[in-house]
Amino acid sequence: MRALRIFLILVIVLGGLFVIADRVAVNFAEDQAADRIKSTEGLANTPDVSIEGFPFLTQVVGGELDDVKIGIKDYEASTGTSAGTIRIDDLRAEMHGVAFSGDFSSATAARATGTATIAYDELLKAARSEPGDVAPGLTARITGLSDGGDGKIKVTLSSKLLSRDLPPVSVLSSVTVSGDTVKVHADSLPKIGGVQLVEGPIRSVTDFEQKIQKLPGGIKLDKVEAAPDGVDITVKGSDVSLVGLAGEGGASRAFLVVGARFPPE
Repeated sequence: MRALRIFLILVIVLGGLFVIADRVAVNFAEDQAADRIKSTEGLANTPDVSIEGFPFLTQVVGGELDDVKIGIKDYEASTGTSAGTIRIDDLRAEMHGVAFSGDFSSATAARATGTATIAYDELLKAARSEPGDVAPGLTARITGLSDGGDGKIKVTLSSKLLSRDLPPVSVLSSVTVSGDTVKVHADSLPKIGGVQLVEGPIRSVTDFEQKIQKLPGGIKLDKVEAAPDGVDITVKGSDVSLVGLAGEGGASRAFLVVGARFPPE
């Protein structure tokens, strides 16, 4: 009985030490991965990285992590033009089946899903900035975007007739995604000054689109929907590269905390 008691105590102690070592290793790996992602993606703020599943160390020994969650507060995505970037708020991605290469120099997620938001004031930058001619002597431009309810965007237009300001009008628009492009399309044509306008000229003002490229790891746009604070977007991807979880700054270095040996950095 005494031997059994000693054995059980040893099991409990060793189990506790393993849990502590595992948590130390995963916390270290998360911090290192966050720093590496910040550097490689050129982020202003350090992202949140959470490596899910227990135990962490046995996952790394097996060469694959079950799930990794990454949160980026503000991400500057490319617009594919000289206009620069567009700010994406609260990008949160969940990576599944994150496999390491044999030398731990790279990591790839089998699939990824995520969400983010583009604020209305940010999306407004994609609209035509200069007034457009919509009828003889009549110009119009978009001056505001807001939630129109039922998944629609409320587009507010300001207009002038022979340099005289007219009351603003608004139109409900649908927002869709096509490839790497978010498109805003008016459901119906507004009347300005009580006049129904020719479709072509007024749509050159009301309708616009915004490319969103070079998202982290190569994830792509999937769906978009108007929401109270902006346009909510859903992203997805497969074979997503996660440079921050391998090599110099990732999970392989976490093993150094518990004395494991890996190829030198």
